[in-house]
Amino acid sequence: MANQIHPSAVIEPGAKLGDGVIIGPFTYVGAGVTLGDGVELKNHVSVMGNTTIGEKTRVFPFASLGAEPQDLKYRGEASTLVIGARCAIREGVTMNPGTAGGRMTTEVGDDCTFLANSHVGHDCKVGNHVILSNNVMLAGHVTVGNYVIFGGGSAAIQFSRVGDHAFVGGLSGIENDLIPYGLAMGNRAHLAGLNLVGLKRRGFDREVIHDLRRAWRLLFAPEGTLKERMEDVALEFPSQPQVHEILDFIRDGGERSICTPSESA
Repeated sequence: MANQIHPSAVIEPGAKLGDGVIIGPFTYVGAGVTLGDGVELKNHVSVMGNTTIGEKTRVFPFASLGAEPQDLKYRGEASTLVIGARCAIREGVTMNPGTAGGRMTTEVGDDCTFLANSHVGHDCKVGNHVILSNNVMLAGHVTVGNYVIFGGGSAAIQFSRVGDHAFVGGLSGIENDLIPYGLAMGNRAHLAGLNLVGLKRRGFDREVIHDLRRAWRLLFAPEGTLKERMEDVALEFPSQPQVHEILDFIRDGGERSICTPSESA
């Protein structure tokens, strides 16, 4: 399929374009950019730096992808931004590449949706099927799992981790790691329970949801230390993969704090 490039678009020499690429008016594509098959850049889009965009991803007006990181320690290193396939990147979205102080790359998975004015900071790693609602802000070095949803105006502090299938409520501020399947709300955010709506929508069995609820109550009971409660949960659910995903997530964080229920809950 032939590419469709508007005469007012600027495509720098060296840029690599797949088949069936559509580039609209007043769009800029830098020399280090690679666009996969069927990528569509609507009008007034800027794609810069060493940026790769996967097939059939659509980018809407005034998005800025691959501009140098918003990090005062950045010294021009040739870092990268990699965006997966079939993503929707809406108006005013910004995504920055990595830095030498991080992973040297920012990665975004497949089938993600980034609503207007959301931001993915340098050195972030975002999984597949993630949704960032309007005005969501991911600071540098944030790790986001698969099927995570951020409500409008929420934010995640640098180096924080959000596990698979978690939900972050609108206007919430994540300063501690959010466990897989968790539901976080508030500023600063606390753990408000499990993302039961998301689990049901994605077809998790009732037995799995029941096990996760029991494990959640044990894990965040008032008795004992977190380490002791984790050991109890591991013994109670020796072969339940979703429960062990939560336990592994906490262990992998080392000494990092996690979101916990509020004292008033």
